Amino acid sequence: MTRVDFYLDADDRLQVACRLAAKAIAQDRKVLIYAPDGDVAKALDRMMWTTPAIAFVPHVMADHRLAPETPVVIARDADAPAHDDVLVNLDREQPASFARFERVVEIVGHDEDDKQAARDRYRFYRDRGYEIHTHRLGGAGDG
Repeated sequence: MTRVDFYLDADDRLQVACRLAAKAIAQDRKVLIYAPDGDVAKALDRMMWTTPAIAFVPHVMADHRLAPETPVVIARDADAPAHDDVLVNLDREQPASFARFERVVEIVGHDEDDKQAARDRYRFYRDRGYEIHTHRLGGAGDG
């Protein structure tokens, strides 16, 4: 069954997504980052070239020909076939296809609307019996 991890109090959700993706690939995991908003997907793509500052997170957009071979894929559609290991959800709702992943990562910022949407997702997962873990981020880079 899919494990769900909530990372709470993120100063910058995209930066946390980059750091968690880098950590996952260091553990030999493959990551699909679900960013349905085109501007968010583009910003994340740019950020992954420089975060962390002394490394590079190998990534492509889901429609790239190398997506099946690349450890991190940024997708505007959660049904993108690239990977089914780790899903980082940057949407306000849980993706319909979340259960195909071994692990789902939810990143929650300080914004009250973001927190409320995360509470709804938390209840959704909990009410369906998914294993949920929460992690409080400490600010100053979050991760």
